[in-house]
Amino acid sequence: MANLTNKELLALEDQLNFEHICQAKYEAAAAETQEQSLRNCFDKHARQHKQNFDTLMTFLQ
Repeated sequence: MANLTNKELLALEDQLNFEHICQAKYEAAAAETQEQSLRNCFDKHARQHKQNFDTLMTFLQ
């Protein structure tokens, strides 16, 4: 794990929470829509936020 300051860890935690919430919201929106083009768009954004989350998690390893 990288040597991160307490402030950096708090910022990282905030960003991880943000990415997780965004992913969940896009997944929920995709599940609720009947329009395929919207579902595809929501799925794409959910995957991007998941990727962002995973990338940020590498800073904690």
